[in-house]
Amino acid sequence: MKPIYLLYLFLCCLLFGSCSSSKRLSRPAVQTAQLSQQLGFKVHRKDDLPLFREAASWLGTPYRYGGQSRKGVDCSGLVNQIYQHVYHHSLARSSKEIAAQNCRKIRKNKLDSGDLVFFNTSKRKRKGINHVGIFLKNGYFIHASTSRGVIISHLKEDYYRKAWKQGGKVKN
Repeated sequence: MKPIYLLYLFLCCLLFGSCSSSKRLSRPAVQTAQLSQQLGFKVHRKDDLPLFREAASWLGTPYRYGGQSRKGVDCSGLVNQIYQHVYHHSLARSSKEIAAQNCRKIRKNKLDSGDLVFFNTSKRKRKGINHVGIFLKNGYFIHASTSRGVIISHLKEDYYRKAWKQGGKVKN
């Protein structure tokens, strides 16, 4: 009876052991590795992967004032398109209106993935807001640059450190 029992146990182990798929286990690892390479920072499975995938898909899109498509987009158009696709949430059309109508202010050190970052990039240095991006993680944010199109930058870059106005958590 022992050999039959051992054979049964062996077959059960083989059957249940073969049911798991290495593709299922490795797929998130492959996705996070690809996103890490595209975005320029380490992405983990616990991160906001829908946001990061959508952000990566916009990289390199040319800048177009008033644009809201992959043919050309401005900063608030990019934020609107990503927010609509990922969070199914519509925002105001200009960066200044988004800050005033759709967000509550938060400090830079309290930013989470999906929060908005606001700047004044005007050479005249008026006090208002004229640029917006979406915070990704670890100081990185995505935005539409007038000279380089959709890119990822870091809040510690001198230009953005000096132009910083506020962070914003989108209201529901």
